[in-house]
Amino acid sequence: MTSKAKREWTSKLPNTGGSIFSEMSALAQKHQAINLSQGFPDYAIDSKLINLVNKAMHDGANQYAPMPGLPALRQRITEKYQSFYDVKVNSENEITIASGATQAIFTTIATIIRPGDEVIIFEPAYDCYRPTVELFGGKVVPVSLYAPSFQIDWNTVEQLITERTRLIIINNPGNPSCTTLSSDDLFQLQRIATENELFVLSDEVYEHLIYDEHKHQSALLFEELRQRSFVIASFGKLLHCTGWKMGYVVAPQNLTTEFRKVHQQNVFSVSTPMQHAIANYLDDASYYNKLSQFMQRKRDLVLEGLKHSRFNMQPSAGTYFLLLDYSLISEKSEKDFALELIEQHGVALIPLSPFYNERTEQKMLRLCFAKEDDTLNKAIKILNKL
Repeated sequence: MTSKAKREWTSKLPNTGGSIFSEMSALAQKHQAINLSQGFPDYAIDSKLINLVNKAMHDGANQYAPMPGLPALRQRITEKYQSFYDVKVNSENEITIASGATQAIFTTIATIIRPGDEVIIFEPAYDCYRPTVELFGGKVVPVSLYAPSFQIDWNTVEQLITERTRLIIINNPGNPSCTTLSSDDLFQLQRIATENELFVLSDEVYEHLIYDEHKHQSALLFEELRQRSFVIASFGKLLHCTGWKMGYVVAPQNLTTEFRKVHQQNVFSVSTPMQHAIANYLDDASYYNKLSQFMQRKRDLVLEGLKHSRFNMQPSAGTYFLLLDYSLISEKSEKDFALELIEQHGVALIPLSPFYNERTEQKMLRLCFAKEDDTLNKAIKILNKL
């Protein structure tokens, strides 16, 4: 009898470890530090929303929702785009409810990318883009952007396009850059994508966290770009309920058809009572404006509180983050200084460098201000002493 040869097994993501978010939150808990690292609120969500979930459950909405999402919720999203952007989106064949924005991103990439395809991303980048592209055999082509402006040079982008380029990923507003793309940026992207027959994944999860009375430039506002784009949105960011993992994707009918083919295989449908609750909760379109006002006040609280500190605060045009330049305080690397803040001072922030694939040190830390005022004030008091 011949012995069977030992089968070798190797990781599909050999260069991917644990996320910096999980690491810093775990350290914050270990050292009982104020956690301004991971992007989640520490305050309660609206009790009205919780009551609506409970009501939906008691009313029997506990079985599978339709694969694309509840018609009532998709209609509510259609109404949002009409009132907020004056854009018509078909609720039947252009919107799919997803199990969080990250799942929507994953499924979009799974839908589009084949082995050997190239994907252009802009760094610093949200950490799910690269491993998902690589998981499906694609190659990431990064464009590095730097503080303070994180400005995109579209000529550089054009030079990176090859016959294998298939997708460009943008994040607008950007996490962790805290910047927003202008209409000119979107026109440039539209031209490049159209001329080179590329798809676009527009990660717009912070679309309603835009400050100083500026308007969000969604990919849906640019008709030729819209026909090539998957626009990703998040209820978690919108409703302060990140743990619900609820989001959606908007795409033209032909792309939505392909997206749903993958979506039904890895998720099929998402939480039925939560879909009912959100559809009922968002019956007042003024909520969107109130959200940006609510979060801008928190941003300004931190800016005012640290204006006499030794940190140089970068502008935050969007998201619920701020970037702090600590170059006047320490020569340590971003990771080492972040560890020092946790272990010696009791405040957890996120280093910027892990958002780049290649080691990039700019002496920047990311602060999340989606926290109780008391939490922010306690952290401000500590940071002012450095």
